[in-house]
Amino acid sequence: MAIVRRKCFISYHHADQDEVSRFVRSFDHEQDTFIARGLGREMSEDIINSTNTDYVMSRIRQLYLGDSTVTLVMLGKCTWARRYVDWEIQSSLRQGEATTPNGLLAIKLPSYTQGSEIFPDRLNKNLKQSDAQEDCYARWIEYPRTTEQLVNAIEAACQRRNTHRKWIVNPRDRMRYNRQC
Repeated sequence: MAIVRRKCFISYHHADQDEVSRFVRSFDHEQDTFIARGLGREMSEDIINSTNTDYVMSRIRQLYLGDSTVTLVMLGKCTWARRYVDWEIQSSLRQGEATTPNGLLAIKLPSYTQGSEIFPDRLNKNLKQSDAQEDCYARWIEYPRTTEQLVNAIEAACQRRNTHRKWIVNPRDRMRYNRQC
């Protein structure tokens, strides 16, 4: 059975660049698990340096999220504190008549501080908060040990775009500044 390679937008804190690059090299380039989309050194400076949040978000959506189906939030020690991660998740969850949100899957990087469970606020709002809650939109996993594990998690996130949209929590307010990690 052929694996469907989903286009995945990669959201991460740039302090984790080396680990994220290894993840993409391993699971995209070597194992053909997904097709990586993302911001990075190749993104033009006017997008990163703009002070107009709406402009930044529209450019992220247009240039990087537009053809992706799942957003992978790569969790490092300080990912929760980064405003661009918040903006990318917000843009990923945007929905409308002609806009389908991305599936949302967080992956703990090997350097993630185990036991701290500190996730970006917007991701947290889309995870199950209690046993009383029926379900939620997003999921998180430990760093995948196998291609099959990652493929299954990405595919489940992609399917949730249609089956779990009613559980999306995406407030309009955004992080204005990076937080102290």
